[in-house]
This record gives sequence, structure tokens and C-alpha cells, in this order.
Amino acid sequence: MGQRLKESAGTAAWLDEELAGCTFADVRLEKRFKLLVERLSEGIGESIPMACQDWAGTKAAYRFFANERVSEAEILAGHFQATRDRFRATPGPVLVLHDTTALSFQRENYHAIGVTSRTYGKGADGRSRLHTVCGLLLHSSLVVTPEGLPLGIAAAKAWTRKKFKGCNALKKKINPTRVPIEEKESVRWLENLRQSTALLNEPQRCVHIGDRESDIYELFCEAQRIGTHFLVRTCVDRLADDGTHTIADEMNEVRVKGVHRIEVRDAKGEPSEAVLEIRYRRIRVLPPIGKQRRYPELTLYVIHAHERGAPKERERIEWKLITDLPVTSRAEAIEKLTWYASRWKIETFHKILKSGCKAEDSKLRTAERLLRLIAVYCVLSWRIFWMTMINRSASNAPAAAVFTAVERRLLDHLVPDRPTEHGRRKCLPAYLTKVARLGGYLARASDPPPGNIVMWRGLSRFTDIELGFCVAQLVGN
Repeated sequence: MGQRLKESAGTAAWLDEELAGCTFADVRLEKRFKLLVERLSEGIGESIPMACQDWAGTKAAYRFFANERVSEAEILAGHFQATRDRFRATPGPVLVLHDTTALSFQRENYHAIGVTSRTYGKGADGRSRLHTVCGLLLHSSLVVTPEGLPLGIAAAKAWTRKKFKGCNALKKKINPTRVPIEEKESVRWLENLRQSTALLNEPQRCVHIGDRESDIYELFCEAQRIGTHFLVRTCVDRLADDGTHTIADEMNEVRVKGVHRIEVRDAKGEPSEAVLEIRYRRIRVLPPIGKQRRYPELTLYVIHAHERGAPKERERIEWKLITDLPVTSRAEAIEKLTWYASRWKIETFHKILKSGCKAEDSKLRTAERLLRLIAVYCVLSWRIFWMTMINRSASNAPAAAVFTAVERRLLDHLVPDRPTEHGRRKCLPAYLTKVARLGGYLARASDPPPGNIVMWRGLSRFTDIELGFCVAQLVGN
């Protein structure tokens, strides 16, 4: 009977591969960690006591997260190694998406965790008052293929604003461009750029993508130094050429070199077509004044994509991108626009982290304990995202890549094939769709592929059913 239970443990199977590279100071810590991750993966979105089910397991989990000998780097080491292996098995260029998200926690004593911001909000009496937001900031680097399949996390850094306290007041006295990058919070972009590039170890294949927050001249220079590439949405109008004019001045002289039609959706989810006018030019870009002795001039390519007309139900699309990759044709410009559009996938990853795994609902009391828990949730969030996207990008993948034979039989019993599917060989997407149907996906002919929400609901429900099935087998024997 024990062998049958082991055979049905698909969760444990993928976790063994994903956590194989994790090493801890004590063998007992390693065993406890793997068991803890397995239980949290089977109870996605549940509290630690609910996922662990008993006091002994719950106490062991709390002790693990409180253990000073455990670090986030050790927790993520196995996943980083697995990400590198998937990267090596993927040909061609790969996108590394960077972004920051804030994780907020309801705590009266926020000193044990830290502060992300202070903002004005309404108090109990309805009056506006200064509100302190207790929480952590997480900067992640997600590796995805150009087709959108997430290969894993390559770097993750969390912090609070204790170290950078007073930066806003300092900006009133000193030009921020004159402050060394090492003394600013934005240094995290350079750190993740270095870490993710070193992990993957093929810098020429990596294209690092970021939003306007990553428009940092030091990042451009660092990418050039380590031999990797970047594609950033720019918001700074830098000096160009001989310093007598700016990038915007040069781009205003460029004629429209092509149009590109894309499908977009408004706030209500209604689709429409947007026509983008594309302009691009190779420009010599100068470093900020005050840093020209430290950083060299760079020759970069600038792409501007502006939507024709003014849509009624959404904002007009206006993208200004800057990259070190060559853009000499309309096709190359469209390729870079398509790559930048993939940046929203890291926001989806953060949404799964907060809404699926419910990282912000944790009651752990200190920042150190929360960081260890968030590191575990990063692995689980990637897994959910991967299962959602592989359903769309790998239509011929074998079902055995994710599900054991017992799990496939159980899914076939829970979600019977439709008349049109009888007798057909079922690949991985067919079984992933069955999991999504357990989470509320209707799978109608006109429905788009299942999303992350129905996928994590279906996974949670399927885990409960699988556990009940195993218990029924045990009782029957």
C-alpha cells in the first residue's frame, strides 16, 4: 500500500527534482524543508496550520522559518539550479524579466518587519491621516522563453526601507543623478542583473527587460560590461550625440518606418485593435551630467511606438524603448516590442504569489521568518504559472511530464472525456484542462485557455481529492 501512495505522489516527484540542489547545515533541516514544501504545495493558499494539518507539523514549520541557520538563498538554491538546467535545454534568446512588488502585512508593531511606505489615508473618524505601510519589497527576476513559458526565478532580493530611510528628503537637496548608484535603492536592479546573468552563464543569450523604473544608465553600462543585453522602457530624455540636444529631439526627426496591429483589451476585457506607428534610430547616448567621468558614452537603439488616434475606454499606447540590440528593420522593431510585451508576465507571477499563495496573509512576526516563507512561495508560484503557460505553448508534450499514471487515471475518472475526445491520445494540455475544470473552468469551444486562478483552484481541489483517494485505498486494505 505504501508503494501505491508513493506512486500517486506527483507533487513529491516534481519537488524532488526542483529541490535537489538545496543543501542545509543539517540533514534534518533538509528533510524538514522538503516535507514542509510538499505540504504547502498541497495546500496552496492555506495557512501554515491548515497545510500542515497537525500540531507537530505546524510546530516543525514554525521552527524551520525561525531557524537562523536557514537563509533564503539556501531555500532557493535548488530552484535556481533547476532554472539554469531548463535554460540550457532551451535554444535561442531568453528573456529575463525584472520587477519589484510590495508585500504588505497588517501589524501594529511594524518595527519587527519594516516599512515600505508612508501614505495618507482615512482613519476610523473619516479624517485623513498619515498611514504607515508595514511590509517588504521583493525584486524578482523571472526567466521566460520568447513564447512566454516561464523557466523559473534566476534572482530574488527582498528588503525594507530601513537602509534607505530619508532618500526622498535627500533628493530635495541633491540632484539624484549625482548620488552613486551604490547608495540608492535602485542598486537592486544591478544586483539582480549580475546574479541572474551569472546563474545562467550564457550572457549573450539573455535579454534583460524592465519597465521605466529600470531606466538607469548604470544598468546599461553594467550590461555592456558583463556582455549581456537589455531592453528597457525609457522615461529619461538623455543627452545625445554631441550634447547639444536630447534623444527626443532626434526621434522627432525620424519618420514613421512602419505600422503594427495588435489586439488589446480595455478595463472591461473588451477586445479591440490598436494600430501602432513605429519609429527607430541608432543614437549615441551620453551619461548623466556629474557621472560623465565615471561612465562611457553608449551607442544604443531607440524605438518609439505610438498608437494612432485616441481610444475611449483605455489609455493610448505610447512605448519608448531603449536597447543595445540592433534594430535596423521593421521586423526587428516588432520583435523587440513583442519581447517587451512579455514583461507583464512577471506581474502575473507576483499576482500568483500574493493572491494564489496568499503570502500577505501570513502571521509570521519577523521579517526574517517572512523572507524564508516567501522564498518557498516563489517556487510554488512559479510552478502554478508554469503549468498555466505550458498548457498553451506545449500542445504535444506528454502527460507523464507532470502527472503520474495514478493521477491521470484519477483525473479521467473525475472529469470524463467528452464524446469528441473518446479514443484520442491525450497529451499534457488535456489533463491540465481537466485540472482547470476542477477549479471552475468551463472549457467551452469559445473559451480562451485556462488562466492562473482556475489552475490554482483546480490544483488545490485535486490535491484534496487525491488525498481522500489515498486514504480510501489505505482503509480498504
